[in-house]
Amino acid sequence: MKKLLQRQFRVIGLVLFALLLVSRLGQAQTNERSDWLKPNAETLKLWRVDVEADNPLRATITPIKRAGGNRPAKKVLILYPRASSAYDVALNRLLDVFNERELNTHFTLVNFQNNPTLGTQAIDLIRKSRFDLIYTMGSESTDFMFAKYKDGTTPTVSVCSKDPVLLGQMKDYEKGSGNHFAFTSLNMQIDVQLAYLLELKPKLRNIGILVDAKNKSAVQTQADPIAKAARAMGINPVSIVVDDPAAAATELKHKIPLALQEMKKSDPTLVNSVLWITGSTAVFKEIATINSVAARVPVVSVVPEVAKEGDDSAVLSIGISFDSNAYLAAIYGVDILTGKSKPGVLKVGIVAPPDISINFRRAKEIGLKIPFSFYERAGYIYDYEGKPARLRGITQAGSK
Repeated sequence: MKKLLQRQFRVIGLVLFALLLVSRLGQAQTNERSDWLKPNAETLKLWRVDVEADNPLRATITPIKRAGGNRPAKKVLILYPRASSAYDVALNRLLDVFNERELNTHFTLVNFQNNPTLGTQAIDLIRKSRFDLIYTMGSESTDFMFAKYKDGTTPTVSVCSKDPVLLGQMKDYEKGSGNHFAFTSLNMQIDVQLAYLLELKPKLRNIGILVDAKNKSAVQTQADPIAKAARAMGINPVSIVVDDPAAAATELKHKIPLALQEMKKSDPTLVNSVLWITGSTAVFKEIATINSVAARVPVVSVVPEVAKEGDDSAVLSIGISFDSNAYLAAIYGVDILTGKSKPGVLKVGIVAPPDISINFRRAKEIGLKIPFSFYERAGYIYDYEGKPARLRGITQAGSK
């Protein structure tokens, strides 16, 4: 009898252990699928964020304090293609603006994981639920909706997306789409970008262009256009292409030194060369790796957030920040929802002048002189210790 009881207890113990293991595995899978949504602390003070228990790829965001009196809430869908720190920044800014405008708005967020089947399900949800507005978060979502939702009627605004003219989604910058789409752009015009680079390096000989081959929008709207424009001005474009985003660090460690050797053919001391990071997440998130092999060549990014506090920073960023772009997209959305404008008449939204971020600690380390005009225009400055000295144009107390 004693042995029988021991066996029974042992079996029960094994069953409980198995159940606990399955539960933890399930929880881990849920967390893995729901960590695409990362609102900041300020957002969580104003908005309630609920990830659906039975579908971690969907979430709702509702205001904690009701706004807009007794008027019905506006229903907005935000379509994500995947997780990205850029989208975290954009979401927080969108919600901040909607809160400031006191527009009673309920958001539904769907992550279709760049899966056409899940994307089609999202479009089915749009058709059934009668949303008042759609935001396409990122170039991949915008591409998908532009291809699959052309026959739609719900106003659709792009955010955190590359240039729609260069991508063939809009004919030009002078007029609206004439349909239910309204576009904003993360891109500076290439001639303006080159003008800034030449102000930094008047005798510029080489531009090392860092891009992820799989990021088609970055290739098509940033890497290829600047290479073409540089050649036309007698500047040598040197491509540094990451073929496998998962192995970006390894590839960059190998390819950047080879690119620097190529640059030395026309610029032996590399004093008139720069490394230029496109808006490829797989590339710019490896800024520490890039700095480790860049020697004294300035690392410049089109993504303002890459010039940041500390050592793992570009020395300079000139472009349109995720925050600024999202602010403009939020204004487009508010104007559409309040009837002040229609999506089809809105021109491509481009932030001007561009955002400039400078890290003087990095500049000092590589001996780079920053033009005073850059300092005057910069919204974000990090001092010789890499600490914030100016944020959003506001001088920080105790900065050096």
